[in-house]
Amino acid sequence: MMTNLLPHIVIWAVLATIVVILAIYRRKIGSEADETLHVLDGEAAAMSAQAVVAKKLAVIDRWGKILTVIAVIYLLAIATMYFYAVFQDKSIKLT
Repeated sequence: MMTNLLPHIVIWAVLATIVVILAIYRRKIGSEADETLHVLDGEAAAMSAQAVVAKKLAVIDRWGKILTVIAVIYLLAIATMYFYAVFQDKSIKLT
């Protein structure tokens, strides 16, 4: 029974690893962000740099949320398959 679930567990582990790597990457990119509001004409380069970082963070956040939801739903599906197999196993007696 567990051998049937092993490929699914490996796929989930890969998804979870990708989510963790994205979180670490987002933290790295976020630490480089300049939180100061630049509004003067002389700070045009800083404004464009802030826009680039903001776009990167938005993309990372979107993919992080999508992959996190997929990983959680996949884990719930694996757990459902496991418990269904356990309840269908006739060799286990509940006495």
